[in-house]
Amino acid sequence: MHGEFKVPGGKLVVVDLEAVDGRIADFRLSGDFFLEPDDALGAINASVNGLLVETDARTLASTIQAALPEGAQLLGFTPESVATAIRRALQKATGWSDYDWQLVHPGPLSPLMHLALDEVLTEAVGECTRKPTLRIWEWDSPAVVIGSFQSVKNEVDPVNAEKYGHRVVRRISGGGAMFIEPGGAVTYSLYAPAELVAGMTFADSYAFFDEWAVQALQSLGIDATYVPLNDIASPTGKIGGAAQKRLGNGGVLHHVTMAYDMDGERMAQVLRIGREKLSDKGTKSAAKRVDPLRSQTGLTREQIIERMVDTFRSQHGLADDEITPEEFAAAERLVAEKFGTDEWLYRVP
Repeated sequence: MHGEFKVPGGKLVVVDLEAVDGRIADFRLSGDFFLEPDDALGAINASVNGLLVETDARTLASTIQAALPEGAQLLGFTPESVATAIRRALQKATGWSDYDWQLVHPGPLSPLMHLALDEVLTEAVGECTRKPTLRIWEWDSPAVVIGSFQSVKNEVDPVNAEKYGHRVVRRISGGGAMFIEPGGAVTYSLYAPAELVAGMTFADSYAFFDEWAVQALQSLGIDATYVPLNDIASPTGKIGGAAQKRLGNGGVLHHVTMAYDMDGERMAQVLRIGREKLSDKGTKSAAKRVDPLRSQTGLTREQIIERMVDTFRSQHGLADDEITPEEFAAAERLVAEKFGTDEWLYRVP
């Protein structure tokens, strides 16, 4: 069995192994990482041999860590990344290049349609009726998109939300509230099969899915980094946040919203957020704009999206596609039956 894991911002970890009578055998670690002293490699290999194939990633990592010689230096990888590669080998994980990725970038849609399409397209990829897909969002109206488990009354000031025309909607993924102004944010979704992140912890999968986007921003001159668990940030503050949902049919949704240029004062009035959380979003005063992408690049929102799409295409391949009439119809039904209902919005009052 063969498994690989490219550490986000680090090196490639490769493992080869056999499974004999339910235990790992003939384990061999390799890669373009740095490791000192030399005999640490043998210690890692020996520590893994004989472990049960069902051993979870946390136990694998702790076993490898305990086997390292005193003072060992691991550069570009960690025991956790070796554990991820092992689990991927045992679970027959795939890589980006194993798929024919599609791009869909329809015109402006309502907040409710965006959320419904996320569920429809994730299900379609899980059912193999759609190839893995990158979708770029365009918004037709302001919104506040709260996480699946957030309280409406704790997150949103309803008077100011209505005053400024921000419809409050709830998505299927967890995480925090998204303040949306059309043209003020860059939002995208990835719809992927579960095999792509097989063997990864949730934390590893966030970094894995975000790496191409971080590299796209870096190519624009932004000192962007992934910050666990689900943020993309720069030295001047947070740029954006990610959220995930994994469906029972094997579809995985990973979506990200990054601030291009938003009204910080209005955001502070609509969202019930404190000074500390506001500063984490890239502004120290509510009177200032939240504009990390605009101010750090000087580019239009469209130019930034173009660079991001080009980066994904160059790394993983990307063919232009469209959302089908059947997918749109399914999303419209979900708006009527789920996302547009008070029962869904106020599932956590």
